[in-house]
Amino acid sequence: MLRQIYRALWWLIAPVAVIRLYVRSRRERGYREHICERFGAVAGRPADDRSKLIWLHAVSVGETRAAQPLIEALLAEHPQARILLTHMTPGGRATGETLFGERVLRCYLPYDMPWAVRRFLRAYRPVLGIVMETEVWPTLIDECRRMAMPLTLVNARMSQRSYRRADRFGAAAREVFGGFTRVLAQSPADATRLNALGAREVAVLGNLKFDMSAPESLIERGRTWRTALKRQHVWVAASTREGEEALVLDAARGMAGDEVLLILVPRHPQRFDEVAALLEREGWRYSRRSTWNEIESIGRPHSGEGPVQVVLGDSMGELAAYYAAADAAFIGGSLLPLGGQNLIEACVVGTPVLFGPHMFNFTQASTDALAAGAAIQVQDTEGLASALKGLFDDPSRQITMSGAASAFAARHRGATARTVAVLSALLR
Repeated sequence: MLRQIYRALWWLIAPVAVIRLYVRSRRERGYREHICERFGAVAGRPADDRSKLIWLHAVSVGETRAAQPLIEALLAEHPQARILLTHMTPGGRATGETLFGERVLRCYLPYDMPWAVRRFLRAYRPVLGIVMETEVWPTLIDECRRMAMPLTLVNARMSQRSYRRADRFGAAAREVFGGFTRVLAQSPADATRLNALGAREVAVLGNLKFDMSAPESLIERGRTWRTALKRQHVWVAASTREGEEALVLDAARGMAGDEVLLILVPRHPQRFDEVAALLEREGWRYSRRSTWNEIESIGRPHSGEGPVQVVLGDSMGELAAYYAAADAAFIGGSLLPLGGQNLIEACVVGTPVLFGPHMFNFTQASTDALAAGAAIQVQDTEGLASALKGLFDDPSRQITMSGAASAFAARHRGATARTVAVLSALLR
């Protein structure tokens, strides 16, 4: 009964979803492009193409970056196979294009309606489906099972909050999660919750994000920025969410001075102008990354007289450079109850990490980072300002935490190789 209700609701949801795409396209034009793909009208591949096609779904930017080492490994392990990369957001699609170019096929994943999903699967004829992290679409799972196509949930995570929500659906949830051929979890806690929800063949293989590497060109770019900025202390607030920038700026105000610079990097590109307007209203002297056309322009304020106090990181694909330019990194989505964001990218670069009390989407990684001495958890804006001051006033601690962050990231590598071994067995 729940399945029938779910499918019927999609007929009501789909028109609203299209309207929402056009509304969102006012901020991010990509949302109004390729809309037909969201209903299964995809390019597909020629009927005479008999190569094996591996399909991987990465909903947005974060999942696409996390999938990079896995896709690279699959391309190397199976050079004759084709890779199809699907997304739900323009940001994810753009990131996939930047990372892989023409080496992979790409389109949007269709809405979870039977006829749209069938149209998509028939057009591409994948022999293996891979879904990243938390994407669970009941109709998609049903259709893959009906076609006898292995579907694997990879780098899977399940927070306690998400588990409680899913468990309310009882047998219906267990049937959905039981539709995955394999589930490859990040941690034992994730595996336990997924098992309880009915997932079969669950294995703990670790977190793919630890296998991400920062391109040396980005590291060098960040170091060049740091030299040009000419500040004693630089910190970055990365992947901040709506309502959080004001809190971060309150922390920065508590450390106001010409020797301390904040790099503020909103999570979603459609909010860059909104955050710039906030900086204008509050009277901050700031510079926008998008206006830098030469190194000398880095220190020129877009607004106000005097040294720049805030750099607005309004660019895509440069997060590693921002981390490399900073002495410490605050991870957004954690001061408000939003679940946090990925802290591993900062650790890979060797940047000490700070985060707020709400990291429930990254519980294992944040717990392990604290235990390793790579991170500091704060409870509020005042705690963030205090922790940053403590680091800036104690260079030896900063150096120790930097080494701990690098060691923490290195110690947990290897999930990609283990994942490829499992997936390759399903391809035989």
